[in-house]
Amino acid sequence: MQRTPVVSDNLASVGYDEVQGTLEIEFRNTRIYEYFRVPEQVYRDLMVASSKGTYFAEHVRDVYRFRRVR
Repeated sequence: MQRTPVVSDNLASVGYDEVQGTLEIEFRNTRIYEYFRVPEQVYRDLMVASSKGTYFAEHVRDVYRFRRVR
C-alpha cells in the first residue's frame, strides 16, 4: 500500500485503501499496522489533524480491529 509521510512524533506515514477500508500506519519505531473497516472520513480527518498521534490514539487505536504487518 502506498503511504504518505506525515509530520508527527509517533507516526511516520499513513496509507488508506478505500476499497477495503484498510488504514495502514507506519510508526516512527518502524512497526507497521493495518486497521480494518475504517471509514474514509476517519482517514481524511487523521490526515488533516493538527496532532496526528492524538487523533490516532483517540479515534483509531482501540476502535478498529488490527494486525501487525512488520
